Amino acid sequence: MKKAILLLLALIVAAIILIWGWHSYSVKSAAPPPPTIVRVYFAGAANISSDTNSAAFTNTFCCAQARVLESQTLDKLSRAPGAWFKSKLSAGAGDGSAQLRPLLDDLLRSEWVFEMRGAPTSQEYTLAIRLDDSRAQLWQTNLRTVLESWTQIKAQNITNGWELKKDLPPNLVRVVRATNWLIVACGQDNLPWGDAWAGGQAPDENETNWLSAKVDWPQLAQIFPVFGQFGLPAMQLQVEGRGGNLLPSGTFDLSQPLPSLEPWQIPTDMIHQPLTSFTAIRGFAPWLERQSWAQWLEPAAESDQAFIWSLGLSPVQTFIAVPVTNGATALAQLGQSLATDTNWEKYLSSPFALYKTTNQIGLPGVPFVKPEVRAISDPSGDFLFADVFPNMPGGEPPPELFQQLNRTNLVFYHWEITSERLKDLPQLTQLALDLTGHRQLDQASASALWLKRVAPTLGGSATEVIQTGPTELSFKRSAPTGLTAIELLALGEWLEAPNFPGFDISLHYRRPTPRRHVPKKTHTPVVAPAAHTSANQNSPINRPSSNTVSTVPKKP
Repeated sequence: MKKAILLLLALIVAAIILIWGWHSYSVKSAAPPPPTIVRVYFAGAANISSDTNSAAFTNTFCCAQARVLESQTLDKLSRAPGAWFKSKLSAGAGDGSAQLRPLLDDLLRSEWVFEMRGAPTSQEYTLAIRLDDSRAQLWQTNLRTVLESWTQIKAQNITNGWELKKDLPPNLVRVVRATNWLIVACGQDNLPWGDAWAGGQAPDENETNWLSAKVDWPQLAQIFPVFGQFGLPAMQLQVEGRGGNLLPSGTFDLSQPLPSLEPWQIPTDMIHQPLTSFTAIRGFAPWLERQSWAQWLEPAAESDQAFIWSLGLSPVQTFIAVPVTNGATALAQLGQSLATDTNWEKYLSSPFALYKTTNQIGLPGVPFVKPEVRAISDPSGDFLFADVFPNMPGGEPPPELFQQLNRTNLVFYHWEITSERLKDLPQLTQLALDLTGHRQLDQASASALWLKRVAPTLGGSATEVIQTGPTELSFKRSAPTGLTAIELLALGEWLEAPNFPGFDISLHYRRPTPRRHVPKKTHTPVVAPAAHTSANQNSPINRPSSNTVSTVPKKP
């Protein structure tokens, strides 16, 4: 988790510092600090590695493969700002990568705080990084060299540093040394928060975690609309290490109250051993309705619960069950929606035709698997059941698994054996990427080699989200890396994206328009297998890791 967040924040900080090298300054009296839009604190890899609880952190992020990936990623990040601003730079100006690259090393190694404050029309960006005198001087020199080259404006010396003024907003960049901190600030006309830090206010005041973040996503989306596409709420995050795991926790502040949580409707007869992951979620219907990409699901979205689980018998045995009032009616509505709104077809790389019967919707012809949705009745009610491979019979899961859901305020629960999921998931995700016209992760890439190295060392992971107020959700997780298997794979894909730090892994080509499939005969619906009474005592689900988040204990 640390590597994903740090690399993203390293980019944000480096880009922000550079992008504001285009503007000028006029002195005004200091104003009260504006509201915080983003605040990120990182204790620094050097401090974390000296912590007695850092064994898992060191094994994961300090191995040889991690070092290769780190170097590759920071090399890319150092070139990104120059590539972004290339069309605006004067002829002969370099990309600044030689000057920026050593600074990115400090962002991983050293303690720092970044804040973005202000209103949607005007913001102040401030970075405080703890450096010794030699590294602080390197920062002052390299940033000055880059900004003077890019803006063709001469920076002016000030007490303990320099500042650069320009005409276009934000028009002021200032870099100053303050005790053992270096303060880099940028804004319009004045820099009250940067001045406060430079004047002696401790940037890391009250910080005790390895990593903390506060992000007002709705406010940030008003400034950078790209962040508004998923409708994320304001959030706070803290990460600490304990007992061989990273422990992220925090809160989400919703813009409107969560709907009433209906009792869990668990598909008990469908879920069986050998489980390698299990997820339950409810209360998500209002958010899903606001997502443009999910509009075709709306007619079947009468329930706001979903269950996802995977088995260890085959890499593609991942299943989804959604409770509905009437399975046949919900399936018919979904089929009608898919036939009417065909936007989903544009996401497929090949023209697979939709197959529909009264009991089943599928995509015949997909290699290796058989994607389908069926209406199934379970003792707990009717469900829409999606799979790509048969849900073969197995032993009953331990009762402790479902007991995790015996909380009236539980909104989300996820458990997995990350090492097992990292072994199986790539085959399913690579197939999905291929079918949707996206690049697959090169197994010889630095990201893939890192994942192969750390995967066997990763044990159980547990995540839970509970409702702690009408508009507040609290979450916590315990995991060796702070990330789940699917998140680690997504991180690997992102770090290897051709346009990194962008995330465009699509293969750009036109595909033929799909032909409509007319079934020649009615398929007999497949009935979900009944749960067996014998439990699999050797299943991985009986071997969760020890952590502070409630996981499935060993079955007696």
